[in-house]
Parts: sequence; structure tokens; C-alpha cells
Amino acid sequence: MEKKIIEFNKTQRALKDTLEFHSGDVVKVFLRIKEGAKERTQIFEGLIIAVKGGQSSFPTITVRKVTHDVGVEMIIPVGSKNVEKIELVKRAKVRRAKLYYVRTLTTKQSRMKYKDIKDVNKKDKPKSEIVKKEASSEKVEEKVMEKVEEEKAE
Repeated sequence: MEKKIIEFNKTQRALKDTLEFHSGDVVKVFLRIKEGAKERTQIFEGLIIAVKGGQSSFPTITVRKVTHDVGVEMIIPVGSKNVEKIELVKRAKVRRAKLYYVRTLTTKQSRMKYKDIKDVNKKDKPKSEIVKKEASSEKVEEKVMEKVEEEKAE
């Protein structure tokens, strides 16, 4: 029975194209809010302090932000219909899975070393440049081999 549940959860997770979220990430959550007949999108940007239900088909993340010196937390099911998208803004290097201790800290005390996602993407670009360099070096090797063969033929 447990194997069937695990397989079902894996198939459900495979259907959703979601990012892997970790504690310490700063995310923008776009929530669909219905007010009467109208529907609008509200953005909630904050720090992920906990990720729960990683093996289930609907994991939840706890996002915390501080506005006007008041801490606000939301527990957001990742696979909910009311969540339009979750956008990763920054990623911090943290050494804990749950960052509940951030609740007791002030905003200034809780500063972390962040990496912008743009910077992370820039790190991927040199890899492609390396591949291009390898391809160009292969072409150079081919030309050298052709010259060597021509010299042997003469």
C-alpha cells in the first residue's frame, strides 16, 4: 500500500514543473484572490523558513516577511489552485533546514549572505563558453591534423 502511495506522489510531482525550494530562499508568491465577483493577483514576497512534505504530492512552504515592524507568516501549499506561480528572487546559504530562530531576530540581525538568481545564471554561462572553446579547439586540432597529412603526402 505504501509503495502505491509513494508512486502516486511521484507521478503527481512529475506533473508539476516546480523549482526546488530550500529554507533561506527569498521568493515571490503570486496568489489569486477572489473578492466578490472580482479576481486579482496579490504578491507575497518573503523568506522561506520551512519546507514541509517534501515527499508528498503537495508540499507546503512557510514564507515570512516583516512589514511595518510586524512579522507575517503564510503557510502556502505549493500545488494549490490559488497559487499562480512562485518566483525565486534570491538564494541564501543557510545551515539549517528550519529557520524558526529568525522569528526572534530583528530584521537587521537576520541579514544573510544572499546570491541573486541572476548571478547564479551567470555562473552557468561560462560552462557553455567552455563547451564552445572545446568545440573550437577540436576544429583547430582537425586543421593541424590536415596540415600534418598534407606535409606527409608531399
